[in-house]
Amino acid sequence: MSEVEVSINALKEEQRLRFEEYLKEEWTCRQEVIAYEKKIENWSLHVKSNPKLPAASTLKAKPPNRDLPAEVKALEDFLQKTGGPHGGWDQFDHQTFLKVWVKHGGRSSYGKEAKLYLPGKTQEEIQQHEDWHQELLHLQDKKREAIRRWKTSKDQERQTRIQSQEEMEEAQNRGRKVRSLAEQQQTEEERMEVARRLEEWKKEKKRREEEEEEQKVAEEIQRRRQEKEERRRQLEVKMALEEHLRLRREKEEEQERRKREKEQREREEKQREATKVIKSFSERDLHKVEAKLHERQLREREEEERQKRITAKLKEKIDGQVNRDPSRLIRPTKGWEERMKHVGPSGDGPMLQMFHRAIPTWRQGL
Repeated sequence: MSEVEVSINALKEEQRLRFEEYLKEEWTCRQEVIAYEKKIENWSLHVKSNPKLPAASTLKAKPPNRDLPAEVKALEDFLQKTGGPHGGWDQFDHQTFLKVWVKHGGRSSYGKEAKLYLPGKTQEEIQQHEDWHQELLHLQDKKREAIRRWKTSKDQERQTRIQSQEEMEEAQNRGRKVRSLAEQQQTEEERMEVARRLEEWKKEKKRREEEEEEQKVAEEIQRRRQEKEERRRQLEVKMALEEHLRLRREKEEEQERRKREKEQREREEKQREATKVIKSFSERDLHKVEAKLHERQLREREEEERQKRITAKLKEKIDGQVNRDPSRLIRPTKGWEERMKHVGPSGDGPMLQMFHRAIPTWRQGL
């Protein structure tokens, strides 16, 4: 019983430590999510208040959480409607439920043990709390995924706005420079120079675009060539490996065949040796049997001759002359005569002793 108690206490301590670790991990994850949410809200506020963006002045002021994804607001609404992060239960009951639920891996077998740890809750309440917890996990996963997508999209939008603004400013600067040159140069030559520069700029721009396109095409061709070379190399490696496996398999089959042939030859050799030994044993046993049979026949003949001699002697005795003596029947035998020698004469003398039954010890002397 002491060993069982020690085992139960050790199991309880292990489960308590594991449950504390789970609670710490949950608290850490919750703090990280809150930090990410605050960071995203700060980013959105920073983008709205940036004076360099032309669209910032046209946007109306909105609450900080209005730009958050719908999944985040859905999780907040769910927690508000269902009684907070513990689903309307107190923290101890919720932690006990999580401990049992995590122990069983979310399987339905946790219900009986949960009922033992939560005697104040019915099975229906435990099932409803499990459904609430499953929905909470689902909404938390959707919230994390939505925040990640929202962050990525916001970054892309910010980069796109910055890039478009820079391109617009660059185009405006170039236009201003061209207009200023055109306004400053009044002569035809100056206007032709401006037109020539503009044409050169257009040609240079077109040339750069063509070079970039050619570079992209060359990179695509190079990539396809490398992929083709890689597939060819993998095919060669695969064929070499298959050939190696085939040769190895043939070698193993040849070794197995030789092994079987060797074992067959050894079995045949053992069979021949066994046949020789059995034959020699059989011959030896046959000689022994023949010798025993011959000996028995000799004994039988000797016994038969002895019986014949005895029969002949008895026959000789029976055939002799025997005299009859009828008085022999009433004469005492030698044994009776010897017995009577040790018995004295009988008579009516005085009785010296009379035998009685023995008296018990406890009655003696009464």
